[in-house]
Amino acid sequence: MFGVIEGTGFEIIDERFSACINGSARVERLWTGARWSEGPVWFAAGRYLVWSDIPNNRMMRFDETDGSVSVFRQPANNSNGNTVDGQGRQVTCEHLARRVTRTEHDGSITVIADRFEGKRFNSPNDAVVKSDGSIWFTDPPYGIMSDYEGMTAPQEIDGCHVYRVDPQTGDIRQMTDDFDKPNGLAFSVDEKTLYVADTGASHKPDGPRHIRKFSVAADGSLSGGDVFATCDSGLFDGFRVDRSDRIWTSAGDGVHCFDPDGTLIGKIYIPEPVANVTFGGPKLNRLFICATQSFYSVILTTNGAKPG
Repeated sequence: MFGVIEGTGFEIIDERFSACINGSARVERLWTGARWSEGPVWFAAGRYLVWSDIPNNRMMRFDETDGSVSVFRQPANNSNGNTVDGQGRQVTCEHLARRVTRTEHDGSITVIADRFEGKRFNSPNDAVVKSDGSIWFTDPPYGIMSDYEGMTAPQEIDGCHVYRVDPQTGDIRQMTDDFDKPNGLAFSVDEKTLYVADTGASHKPDGPRHIRKFSVAADGSLSGGDVFATCDSGLFDGFRVDRSDRIWTSAGDGVHCFDPDGTLIGKIYIPEPVANVTFGGPKLNRLFICATQSFYSVILTTNGAKPG
């Protein structure tokens, strides 16, 4: 039977979503007290998760072993998106410093990218690390449009783009030139496809509110870019891919799940707009959800493609 399953927060839109959920699972609110929760990243070795509370200029830490929440880093340069590289190091997009950094195992900070062709980035938003070690990130202007998520400042780069950092040389390459406000991004399981959200509708009523789909060549160059899915509630922001190449993405009414063919197959309703998600837990079958003021999770019957 399709429709909203009473008490669970799930809506089955297509029968394929039934394979992803357990009827006895429930959405749990794990913590509240943020202003704008974003950028969750899972660290498997320590069984903890870090996420950003952008306006409060801090990162928070959830310990799965005892359910406790504490401040991980403050100040945090109005950090936004976070992910992990192949060595388990945290990669962070910082609005205030307008850069992408890596937190080393000893806690020190290494700058990965802060300028392109001598000009400061707008405000790096979200990042993903490919298996070859290259770091891909988006650069919309949200952190320089006001003092709420960063600091008001002029835009030095013409436009908002997706960038790639070479793992060997550190060279930065602009990969796109036709986005309004590129936001969340993720690779397919085989890394032959790159998905990128465009949240241009945040400041233009008729702006884009969709996820685009690119083919990735062996040298990293992109082609295609057709719209994969359009949001029917608010905006798509951050998202992750599971082992079956389904996309689990944030939206205004919760989390939307898309089949690889682009069909919206189900939703997880959350009582606050959702900004980002990630898979975690020992089996990567726990979906952690960063909503506006709060932090939620739900256990699924599918698994994330990889930690981070």
